[in-house]
Amino acid sequence: MATSRKECNEKVKRIIKKRTLNEYILFLFRKGYFNLLSDKHYLKLLFRLKMGYKLNLKNLNTFNEKLQWLKLYNRNPEYGIMADKLSVKHYVANSIGEQYIIPTLGVWEKFDDIDFRSLPDQFVLKCTHDSGGLVICKDKDTLDIAASKKKIERALKRNFYKRWREWPYKDVPRKIIAEKYITDSPTDKDLTDYKFFCFNGIVDCVMIAIERSTGEPKFYFFDNDWKLLRLNVRGKNAPPDFTLPKPKCIDEMFRIAEVLSKGIPFVRVDLYQSNDKVYFGEMTFFPQSGFDSNLLPETDLYFGELIDIKEAKSK
Repeated sequence: MATSRKECNEKVKRIIKKRTLNEYILFLFRKGYFNLLSDKHYLKLLFRLKMGYKLNLKNLNTFNEKLQWLKLYNRNPEYGIMADKLSVKHYVANSIGEQYIIPTLGVWEKFDDIDFRSLPDQFVLKCTHDSGGLVICKDKDTLDIAASKKKIERALKRNFYKRWREWPYKDVPRKIIAEKYITDSPTDKDLTDYKFFCFNGIVDCVMIAIERSTGEPKFYFFDNDWKLLRLNVRGKNAPPDFTLPKPKCIDEMFRIAEVLSKGIPFVRVDLYQSNDKVYFGEMTFFPQSGFDSNLLPETDLYFGELIDIKEAKSK
């Protein structure tokens, strides 16, 4: 643990006056005080703190509840391959074709091993075992190497399994990869995310993430007929005639998500469309780690109904 127990205790004393009991206990979670708990007891306690109600693993109804159950009991060894941002490229290429893979520019174990001279002017750095440790370089001449190193090395140290008990990440090798930088089109600064919610090979909907470069991304859900689904607050409050431009490759993306999600009780397949060509992003088994308090209650129940726990138990 980077921070000593004594230093941590002193910090607790300073913050406890400003925080609720829940915030204090969540602080202890982040510092690793509960790491010795079993996955089951860890998740039950964390769920109660973050979601505000008890996780009853014998009476599951919501999406968030069932994601916790899947963490504990749906442990297909292939999920580790799919969670690894390097090995999943080979898995997906074998499933749907190499043409859907964003080119890899390099792989390293340490940041100091990166030869920036060999990289193009634009690229993306990410860690194979993590979520969020991302450096987007749009101009190598102005890239802040020191800040990039700090962000990547922090990500390399992060134990995604211990923090959220997402077991597919437990044994993923910790490496850094560089990928080709892509945008929606040559004139765009943004790259739109298309996040497909898939239930055992059935693609229910796609969540569109736009305006990421502003720092305030917006999310909207659409079905495969490109009809707005009012599944989140932004969608619920959208005007009656609201829509977004329909991507040329949307039917192809729905087909790809269906292929990649077969046999998996739930997975979110993230894809991109760049210059009218589809690219694979990643496979996410537990969005928001199953602690998404921003979901509309009716959406939490609706997605929960689509996860067949009985089918998962039989495998």
